[in-house]
Amino acid sequence: MTYRYILFYKPYGVLSQFTKDTSTHSTLKDYIEISDVYPVGRLDWDSEGLVLLTNNGQLQHRLSHPQFGHERTYWVQVERIPDADALTQLQEGVMIQNYRTRPTLVQLLPTEPPLPEREPPIRFRKNVPTAWLEMTLTEGKNRQVRRMTAAVGFPTLRLVRIRIAHLRLDEMQPGQWRELTSSELKLLQNLAFAGGRKFKTKPTTFLGSS
Repeated sequence: MTYRYILFYKPYGVLSQFTKDTSTHSTLKDYIEISDVYPVGRLDWDSEGLVLLTNNGQLQHRLSHPQFGHERTYWVQVERIPDADALTQLQEGVMIQNYRTRPTLVQLLPTEPPLPEREPPIRFRKNVPTAWLEMTLTEGKNRQVRRMTAAVGFPTLRLVRIRIAHLRLDEMQPGQWRELTSSELKLLQNLAFAGGRKFKTKPTTFLGSS
């Protein structure tokens, strides 16, 4: 069997699956014409950004297992400006549905990140400011980022995953996909079968930065 490893920039409103069980949303099949590849983890339909797909079941299992704990970084637009107390709570862990989240890397971005406009755009409220956070997690509970920011009083308006382990959006645009390079794949395999790592990557500031 020839293994495939695909990196996809999922747009807003696209389901992280190939089967279409609703007429409301598009699916991966509308963008990726490759059979028998499956997403490693998921992004909710109303979230955007990186999705990794493969037909390598062993690698998929390793990357999806909760004990693996690979890093995932998100740019998160929230309602209002989080204060230091809210950031500390997010960093140390918050309670969501009787579960305390693991420690999280969180920083308030000084400027709006260079992302393509979302279609449709978020609905702004004139008298309510917004801010952007960068959050790096090592777990992926259902709608976790949204529930975390809501728990500290700052609802998520837009959520974009910009990094999975060492894989980044870089110059990709919504709806685009590409194969992993040989060096990216080698690092991914080493990471998966070495048991993962915890917060060894510095926070990013801009797409494509190191």
